[in-house]
Amino acid sequence: MRPVTAVARALTTVAALATLALSGAVAACARPHPAADAVAGSDGVRRATLMFFSDAHADLEAHPELFWDDAGHTELATAGGYARLAQVAREIRADTADRALLIDGGDTFQGSAAATWSRGEVVVAPQRALGVDLGIPGNWEVVYGPPRMKELAAETGYPWLAANVVDAATGAPVFAPTAVREIGGVKFGFVGFTDPDVPARQAPAYSKGLRFLGAESLVEPARALRAQADVVVLVAHLGLARTVGLVETMPGAFDLVLSGDTHERVKAPIVRGDTTIVEPGAFGSFLGRVDVTLAPREKPRFGWQLLELRADRYGEAPDVARVVQGALAPYRARMDAKVCDAATPLERYGVVENSLDALYVRALKERTGADVALSNGFRFGHPLAPGPITDGDLMRFFPIDGRIKVGKVSGAQLRAFWESEIEHVFARDPTRLFGGWLTRVAGMAVRFRADAPPGQHVTSIEIAGKPLDPSATYTVASCEREGDAEDTVCRMKGVREPRTLELSAREVFRDWLHERGEASAPTTSSVVAEDLPAHVYSQWARR
Repeated sequence: MRPVTAVARALTTVAALATLALSGAVAACARPHPAADAVAGSDGVRRATLMFFSDAHADLEAHPELFWDDAGHTELATAGGYARLAQVAREIRADTADRALLIDGGDTFQGSAAATWSRGEVVVAPQRALGVDLGIPGNWEVVYGPPRMKELAAETGYPWLAANVVDAATGAPVFAPTAVREIGGVKFGFVGFTDPDVPARQAPAYSKGLRFLGAESLVEPARALRAQADVVVLVAHLGLARTVGLVETMPGAFDLVLSGDTHERVKAPIVRGDTTIVEPGAFGSFLGRVDVTLAPREKPRFGWQLLELRADRYGEAPDVARVVQGALAPYRARMDAKVCDAATPLERYGVVENSLDALYVRALKERTGADVALSNGFRFGHPLAPGPITDGDLMRFFPIDGRIKVGKVSGAQLRAFWESEIEHVFARDPTRLFGGWLTRVAGMAVRFRADAPPGQHVTSIEIAGKPLDPSATYTVASCEREGDAEDTVCRMKGVREPRTLELSAREVFRDWLHERGEASAPTTSSVVAEDLPAHVYSQWARR
């Protein structure tokens, strides 16, 4: 059964949010600000720029990045790295006479080998060197536990905002809900909001001691900012589709929304009423630039650019490069230890299926002997180019390790599981969306229709070349999540005879790759969406 998400519960509380709609008329016009005359041009127009990145996942160095266009053409090129991100941000600051702010949308301290080994510490100095002005916690910021998350927030030296994260025992806010910043004579009011479903999406133990509120927590902060600021900005780590859905329930609450979590590369702004919504990709491979223009007695205007931080287009800041290298130096030898070679590019960007995870679940199935091997559809981890695969690469794909759990389920359970998982990823109703991309599988062939009604997505399932028998018993293998019930495997509840093995996901994959010496992208598919293109890299683009 599909879990009722915190977002869904909050968005059904129409009465609590409806009051905010009354302020929509106020949102439609910019108010004069006392400092306007000092910074506005002769025409009274004020200008400022917001720079936005999100979901860096501790990817500190330049790396292979996969670029694609609407026609389905793909290209692997070197991009990103904090030194390049810093250089572009500095060039924009210079271009705007320092009328610019740099904002981080979360999922910053988890995702790399060095970040895991240092519990996020390796990211702190590079993050400070970027000159970030404010940020929010992502869904993975809890990975080292709430006390460590608070320590990292303090070490960064800039405010973290989150209106919906409170202490479970006292109800006290963990972070400030809002901040007001004036730049270029434009007064910005920022409110932070992170995914309310963190306790369900992540291992429950990670966020123990915290409580995550729903969209109702935004009502009062947004109203207060509307009275103080020229431009009200929501910085949300919720995923693009769910963020758009939230905005639609709160007309007039926000002028601009900076969205993160789903790693979507928004090239053209999404507009709902008077609200503009953007999302800037991931891994430090992109930087979003929003040029804000505020004319007297007019609504703010937003010019959006998604900058691809390719190595052949932008240089690097030498001082930040040194900071990054210094931070990584203690871990370099361990990171660079070779496991095997990649004969073809490997990626984790496919919404339905991808080459990297397809190899992992095959390894898991072979090692455990289970009928079916499953893995969550994680999004973190940049692509690999042909060449050595290192321990650092494996840690990037599995920074969160877990022991392998096996158990028995019925065919009916497996079919119900797939119906739920497909709805989590492809639901038209944004309140039904949940988590990452589609579950990865080996030993099972699934065909489905993404646009079918809930409960009717699956068109066929085969196991070992035979149609799924609802009454038959099958063995499944996946990784254990800390804090899950004993009878839960990969979010499937009621698993019979569960057993936790003395094996971890990372160990299984490393040994499997090392034994083979070379890895290639699979040429066959286990999961096929009959109503989608062969390769789907965006959840939003199909909507």
